[in-house]
Amino acid sequence: MKPQRQRHLHALDLGAALALTAVYIGFARLSDEDGQPVYTGPFWLGCLIAAAVGLPIAVRRRWPLAVLVTVLAALATASFLDIPREPYAAAGLAAYLVALAEPARRSVSALAVALPVAGGAVYLGEAVVTPAGDGQAAAGVAGLALLVIGGAWGAGFVVRGRRAEAVREQRRRSQRALDEERLRIARELHDIVSHNLSLIAVKAGVAGHVAEADPGEARAALKVIEETSRSALAEMRRTLGVLRTEGTPLRPAPGLDHLDSLAAEASRAGVDVDLTVRATKGLAEGVQLTVYRIVQESLTNAVRHAAPTRCRVTVEADQGEIRIDVVDEGRPSAPRHPARQLPGGHGLLGIRERAMMYGGSFEAGPRPEGGFAVSVRLPVEGNR
Repeated sequence: MKPQRQRHLHALDLGAALALTAVYIGFARLSDEDGQPVYTGPFWLGCLIAAAVGLPIAVRRRWPLAVLVTVLAALATASFLDIPREPYAAAGLAAYLVALAEPARRSVSALAVALPVAGGAVYLGEAVVTPAGDGQAAAGVAGLALLVIGGAWGAGFVVRGRRAEAVREQRRRSQRALDEERLRIARELHDIVSHNLSLIAVKAGVAGHVAEADPGEARAALKVIEETSRSALAEMRRTLGVLRTEGTPLRPAPGLDHLDSLAAEASRAGVDVDLTVRATKGLAEGVQLTVYRIVQESLTNAVRHAAPTRCRVTVEADQGEIRIDVVDEGRPSAPRHPARQLPGGHGLLGIRERAMMYGGSFEAGPRPEGGFAVSVRLPVEGNR
């Protein structure tokens, strides 16, 4: 609970304590219709009882059970001394905090003791010790006191349950947010590692194949491996640095203006990319990152499974949707019939998850004329 709200609640409790004390001091000085005092004991004792009834309410949030015991004892004494009976409002205020703050078993036990004590004290004081009416009237007053205490305790118990449920719901939301963040980080790390390692693996294979026949091409492949490795390490350090510290400076998230660099990297790995980007101005940063990662993973699959080949990447948007199509021609020597299984594994799963996150659609599969196609559609609404 916020400190400012706590101060307000303590101030309200202090006001209620002073008001109850003043009321009971007034009860100790009250006279009947004939001018005779209702309470015949010493005034100082009436003031002491008034203080014991009202003042503990000021600290009920700190010691709820002790306050309830003190207030009940004072109210029972007031009932036996013929101080005018009221429906045990102070006991109700104390019982509310007992139900709200004490453990459930202790709270129920306190209620089980408080109800017969309050009801018995009121009835005995009203009908036996200092009778002011018949037993039915005494029972009515006792029932009213039980209703006040039991109702206040029940209200506190209900509020306690709702607060506990709110805390559980907050924990569930926090856990869901944590799981979603872990999934997002896993996607980002997968995209970084998968893309760069695929380029490295392809170029390493080229270097090993032509090392003796064409040393120049082998050196060029090794140069690409070196540059890609450094780029991957730098990107990994940035990503992990953000996870470790809160003050790490962030670079802008990759967006559609970085697609050219993806195409260039894929070209160095043997995939000749024809990139077309149309009408994508004004897209939200998160959507641009999603489009970037989808194209990145699609090109990674093309490098891994189809290089050397040609690949056509089209990203365009209109008033209704964003369309992302990545189509490769497959290996020149590959058979021209659909494969039974889709390549890509976790990469395609990541594309599907990114599309579903924005309420879009995803399709991927071999083409009848050869090669592989990835098609994603994202709704434009709310993404500009």
